[in-house]
Amino acid sequence: MKKKICIITSILICTIVLITIGIKSGIRAYEKAKEEEKIKNAVIEVKLAEDLTAKFASKKKVSDYITSINGKIIDDHLIDTTELGTKKVQFDFINEDDIKIPYSYEIEVRDTTPPLVWLFGDYYVTTAFTGTLESKILCADDYEDEPVCKVEGEYDTKKVGTYKLNFKSYDSSGNVTDIPFSLHVSKPSQGGSTYTPNPDKFSEFVAKYEDEHTSLGIDVSSWQGDIDFQKVKNAGVKFAFVRVGSKWGADGDYFLDSKFERNMKGFMEVGIPIGAYFYSYARNEQEAKEEAEWLIEKLEDYKVDLPIAFDFEDWSRYNDYKMSLYRLNRNAEVFIETLEKAGYKGMLYSSINYLNRVWDTDGKIVWGAHYTTKADYRGKFDYWQISSEGIVDGIQGYVDLDIMYK
Repeated sequence: MKKKICIITSILICTIVLITIGIKSGIRAYEKAKEEEKIKNAVIEVKLAEDLTAKFASKKKVSDYITSINGKIIDDHLIDTTELGTKKVQFDFINEDDIKIPYSYEIEVRDTTPPLVWLFGDYYVTTAFTGTLESKILCADDYEDEPVCKVEGEYDTKKVGTYKLNFKSYDSSGNVTDIPFSLHVSKPSQGGSTYTPNPDKFSEFVAKYEDEHTSLGIDVSSWQGDIDFQKVKNAGVKFAFVRVGSKWGADGDYFLDSKFERNMKGFMEVGIPIGAYFYSYARNEQEAKEEAEWLIEKLEDYKVDLPIAFDFEDWSRYNDYKMSLYRLNRNAEVFIETLEKAGYKGMLYSSINYLNRVWDTDGKIVWGAHYTTKADYRGKFDYWQISSEGIVDGIQGYVDLDIMYK
């Protein structure tokens, strides 16, 4: 008898559940139909811009293509412009009658940027030159990994002379770069370097650049040898960036800077805030992520107060990477994103020339290198590496000097 009652009870419960589900489904269907009817009869007044095109990898929002709308866009998000061709843009807005309305339009994403060729009228080699000009002169496209890059004209790098040539590069979208230049071929120099160092004493550096808006520091690696950290602090150094390490080339293993541990512990012990940097050879986003993860592992036992920099400088062999400038920038972004997920601040390091012509610095902390009293930079520095010939008590030889802008 008890078993029969249990079975009946279970059937009743299941029936009630099914009825409840059915009622809820019916209510949802009714509400959906009611909402669809409201949208169908809603007043929709959206006027689009005449130009519905976007430059590849440009930062365009939904509203950038709308000249007028009878309401407010709910999420004015950035449009993904990293693929060429037709792009459907979908969004919701609340109209004047407080009705939520889905809307969409289409844009055409185009590559309109000609390839970048790093030439400025003259190019110098000696008769000891090996390889080809096409492999040595930086030639890269914003979208394509391998644009066509070729030197037009006759020349002989084994024969001294000046040759009038043209460097031509083009991509599959029809964008062309033409740069006429003079190739100067000379005999290898028999003498030593004629460069004369121009040392910057830290005391003079402080007198010239330190104020309520700045803080002055250094960046170091194994090149500085064994540092006397207390003397460095007494000299007035307020922060330091420490090289963690790098890889032995793009296909090489990771290595830790031989003075990394000593430098981290030494600056920590005397209370100088520390940041870090890593010399990258990343060829894709996965390698950039792995580099950042390796870096995070090495830094976990130390107190890192300042940002950690992504430092790519392998420009003389950039053509070998077969990597678009967009993908290069993505490497930096993935590196920084990985650091930030681990609780660190990420930063982009580069010389001012590449910051102006190669890097997308939007939204990034920037550490710029330019050894002059005035930086011809279109953006904004957070840190400025202003000298590579600093003289600081406690350090043998030269050290880089940096300005932090508060």
